[in-house]
Amino acid sequence: MTETTCLNERPTKTTAWQALCAFAFALAFALGACADMHGPLPAAIGPVADGPTRTSVAVVQRDWHTDICLRVHDVDAWVDALARGFDDATVLCFGFGERQFVVERRHDPLTMIGALIPSQATVLMTVLRAAPEVAFGPQNVVEVPVDDAGLASVQRYLRTSLETDADGAPRRLADGPYTGSVYFTASGTYDALHTCNTWTARALRSAGLVDVPDVLFAGSLMREVRHALETKAPDGAMHNAAAGQ
Repeated sequence: MTETTCLNERPTKTTAWQALCAFAFALAFALGACADMHGPLPAAIGPVADGPTRTSVAVVQRDWHTDICLRVHDVDAWVDALARGFDDATVLCFGFGERQFVVERRHDPLTMIGALIPSQATVLMTVLRAAPEVAFGPQNVVEVPVDDAGLASVQRYLRTSLETDADGAPRRLADGPYTGSVYFTASGTYDALHTCNTWTARALRSAGLVDVPDVLFAGSLMREVRHALETKAPDGAMHNAAAGQ
């Protein structure tokens, strides 16, 4: 897995893959000067009201990839319906990815290079029956407090990220890579400047963490989240696993 594909696997340690990654990001930054960062992905929903904390959403780092996670008891009926059939679900995690690489498991160099230009995308839902800290390790999870408006906005962002049919139902692509996961068709497209991590950043801005910018790298995003929480909290307190690094 590489940063440009956002698959939840460890990177291949070969000279060829390293050269391909270097090429990918050199091209991505070269394109950045003229690309519209608000094109393929939905724009963040906002601004949101700064009301009392209602609950929290979690941002999770999974190697080179990030997810946004919501507790089932917090979600609205539309989001809750996505997990219909999964008994005892407590948390729903969502992540964006390039469809050929993630769903079709095509990992050849041509597919990797093809991911640099706009291509079909997917949103993977992972159903958890335990807290994200248990599933992914506390060092990989940051809890982001949200008010009612932020909780509603992040769910609207999720809905706009999924392609729907004439009845407004999301289009299911396939079962995910492990038990309790499902691929849905994404409404946007994937490219070198619009990755899983820029998608997660916009979800977080929709939730009310407005200082988190679009970033390409999972580690950079987690640092931005922790910094934004430190800046936002009056006492500089970090929530949950945010103090882990």
